[in-house]
Amino acid sequence: MSTNQAPRRIGFIGLGIMGRSMAGHILAAGHELHVYNRSRDKARELLERGAHWCDSPGDVAAACDMVITMVGYPSDVEQIYLGAAGIVERAAPGTLLVDMTTSSPSLARRIAEAAAARGCHALDAPVSGGDVGAREARLSIMVGGAQADLDRALPVLSLMGPNIVLLGGPGTGQHTKMCNQIVIASTIVGVTEGLAYARRAGLDPATVLKAIGGGAASGFQLNVLGPRIIAGDDAPGFFIEHFLKDLGIALGEAEQMGLQLPGLSLARKLYEQMAERGLGRNGTQALFKLYES
Repeated sequence: MSTNQAPRRIGFIGLGIMGRSMAGHILAAGHELHVYNRSRDKARELLERGAHWCDSPGDVAAACDMVITMVGYPSDVEQIYLGAAGIVERAAPGTLLVDMTTSSPSLARRIAEAAAARGCHALDAPVSGGDVGAREARLSIMVGGAQADLDRALPVLSLMGPNIVLLGGPGTGQHTKMCNQIVIASTIVGVTEGLAYARRAGLDPATVLKAIGGGAASGFQLNVLGPRIIAGDDAPGFFIEHFLKDLGIALGEAEQMGLQLPGLSLARKLYEQMAERGLGRNGTQALFKLYES
């Protein structure tokens, strides 16, 4: 397989809130799409539109020129890539492997090394933009790996978002996603506290959003999640339990670098309280419930 050839058969593993939309854009562009998910029911719509079902991640890798993964946890990533009969073992030389899960930088480097040993090419390419960005193909994609591999992946990645940036070698995409999550963590705390203050002060929260949403406080967390908070809509664009996973990775990496991040530590403590209440499958905006009580 020529490594300069654009992928023709695309595999997508992980059809959750974001993955299903991302895979849908690839299928809509006319690519031959092969999919796998632990629950086949989540693949039904894509299969009805012409996608091909595979019985395992390894089967996806064996059938495709490019494999994209968007799963839950680093342990899931490690298993599907490096496990017996997994993606790396089953992929043909030249296959392009793109992990878009938010995972650990060190695991991304291990996958890249294992892929190279098999004659394959790996990118870590986590995304930001949530369910809205996935549906509307407006994701930001942070890439670690080789420029030549990104050039080959671009025709497919650009179907999911316009902002695609190469940060450096393997693992740098994941490090950049940690920067993203660190910023979001303190920002969502600020949004929920600002709206809690508005209610306690007797203000109409919707009118407050209108007033501050176009100023220096504006941003995704305020302007997109703020209305959901006001409406009491806790449906997940991003699960609290997955956000906690990300915050744990970021704090672990920061500790290794000798860096203290008190804002991030506070956000994790608050979200741990949410998980202890059994709200881990709610969206991150459900943090507002702490202030309601």
